[in-house]
Amino acid sequence: MTGFVHKPVLVEEVLAALKPRAQGRYLDGTVGGGGHAARILGASGPDGYLVGFDQDAMAIEAARERLAEFAGRFELHHANYARVGELVAVGSCDGILLDLGVSSPQLDRPERGFSFMADGPLDMRQDQRERLTAAEIVNRWSGDELARIFFELGGERDSRRLARVIERARALRKIETTRQLAELIERASPRFGRKSHPATKIFLALRMKVNEEMPRLEAGLEACWGALKVNGVLAVITFHSLEDRMVKRFAMQLTRDYDAPGEVDVPELRIARPARARWVVKKAQPGEAELAENPRARSAQLRAIEKLC
Repeated sequence: MTGFVHKPVLVEEVLAALKPRAQGRYLDGTVGGGGHAARILGASGPDGYLVGFDQDAMAIEAARERLAEFAGRFELHHANYARVGELVAVGSCDGILLDLGVSSPQLDRPERGFSFMADGPLDMRQDQRERLTAAEIVNRWSGDELARIFFELGGERDSRRLARVIERARALRKIETTRQLAELIERASPRFGRKSHPATKIFLALRMKVNEEMPRLEAGLEACWGALKVNGVLAVITFHSLEDRMVKRFAMQLTRDYDAPGEVDVPELRIARPARARWVVKKAQPGEAELAENPRARSAQLRAIEKLC
């Protein structure tokens, strides 16, 4: 057993959106420990088929174990979902799920370097085949580059000052562990009663940059849309505002009945066309019962759209 056990969020809402059925073909672009995938395969029995993607090798092995009872009805790819277009036929899927962000097993393993709750190397790579680590960014990137990603990806308002703090500290001693970085940020920006750790946004920004989460989300949404059949449903679970905005913008462009030339939507310049999608779920969040059982689900949001043409 891999020990990679991840509790899926918004499972019933996902099933209601995708409506898995016999002979259906489904894609889980972030298969993780196989929680959502198992429920989709269970609901699409006896012959529904699922293609799973994950960039984390541990997740792929965990999913293979979790889905063993469905042998012959699934295939798994050790790849980011941005590569769906390379590996999945156009217009072949009845439903697609993306569950974004980092999983509990990744957060809970200090050696992966995602969390400051326990000491570990500053790694944060979801795909261990990649070369760029958080330590590389923290110790080698310029102060201006650090400030930019802290602000743009983490929403850290004090990004410039904290980038300078890191520059000064690394000149004296290389920053190699999660605890080193977290304690450095906390000394520079004490809590003063705040609930969240002062390093939370810094760690988020580093993780997103290491894994190129936003560019891959943009590419992945387009690839998944291409793989979807007409009347198929794309469901996406997000965990923070930056990725949710991208998903919402992608969906709104497809559900509206016009094109808007240029970057600004000027009503007088709109070109009418049929809507390419319709909303299935505009926004769903975990209920009290799920939050009581899984507090980490508190920031999860589901959006889903159906392909019309």
